[in-house]
Amino acid sequence: MTLLPLLPIFHRLNREHFAETLVIASKPLVALRWSDGRLRKTAGFYRRGPKVLGKTKREIVLSKPLLRLLPTNAVESTLCHEMIHAWVDIVLGIEEGHGPNFLRRMHEINSSQNEFTVSVRHRFPVPKEAPKWLAVCRSCGFRVHYRRRVPGIACRRCCEEYHEGCWNSNFLLEYQLVVSEI
Repeated sequence: MTLLPLLPIFHRLNREHFAETLVIASKPLVALRWSDGRLRKTAGFYRRGPKVLGKTKREIVLSKPLLRLLPTNAVESTLCHEMIHAWVDIVLGIEEGHGPNFLRRMHEINSSQNEFTVSVRHRFPVPKEAPKWLAVCRSCGFRVHYRRRVPGIACRRCCEEYHEGCWNSNFLLEYQLVVSEI
């Protein structure tokens, strides 16, 4: 599926659910864009940046890798979620994550239509990364997979057994790169 243009969806959602409060003279108060392909764990985000020349930069970014293969209502739901964040920030002037103002607006939108459902956490399929590292305890041989190296982790079993549960550098896990089979 090709990527949907976000601006027409934004204008429709703004008209239907935000009483045109996220635009001035038909120009959005927030920039909209698809991610460059690196946003792989979350469907989208709203960001308020620093002031530049007296103007605050605000943007909504949607995940190209996660949303491009999903139905239109997934894009609408995600964009609407991020628009609620923008509305709370711009219109209400409040800095909050998924607080009471966000939740109230989300419930109002969900009860006013049935084309999509806005939620706090999406349930879209997120591809799992294969573990890249195998961590091994030199002392007891305990092995566990990690997606990235985490420095300073010691074997819990050995620390509990030999040092009353206190961390000890003698039991630091050693990392080995996992060779993937193709």
